[in-house]
Amino acid sequence: MNYEVKIKCNKTQENGKDKKVSEEYLVRNAELFGKAEEFIIKEMQSLYGDFSVSSIKKSKYVEIDLAHGGDRYFSCKVVFIILDEKTNKESNTSELMLVSADNIGNAKTYLEELMKDTLVDYKIDTIKETKLIDVYDVE
Repeated sequence: MNYEVKIKCNKTQENGKDKKVSEEYLVRNAELFGKAEEFIIKEMQSLYGDFSVSSIKKSKYVEIDLAHGGDRYFSCKVVFIILDEKTNKESNTSELMLVSADNIGNAKTYLEELMKDTLVDYKIDTIKETKLIDVYDVE
């Protein structure tokens, strides 16, 4: 199971003042909600002395492609077009995918590469940059 985790922490700004900020992370392959929280606490303690976990929710991403690197994460909504052979009508089902890339153009290219062997017709509905800082794998 994948979880999106938000933390609140103090960060020093360019002007030298501390500011309380929210950061979002994705924790992959956590068996349970509590494991995701335990993992992110362990990871963040080395980065921030004082922080708190403000929310954890199940991620809606059905596919996560980090193979191409990139320091930004893009949420991609893909609509699958399915033809019902009995009624001869089309129906649409959408899924969210997460792609890492340096920019939105590369994200689209990587998504198209990921989808190239798909047997069902589809269209890319939206690609937008997320607020994710990083993606962690629970091992």
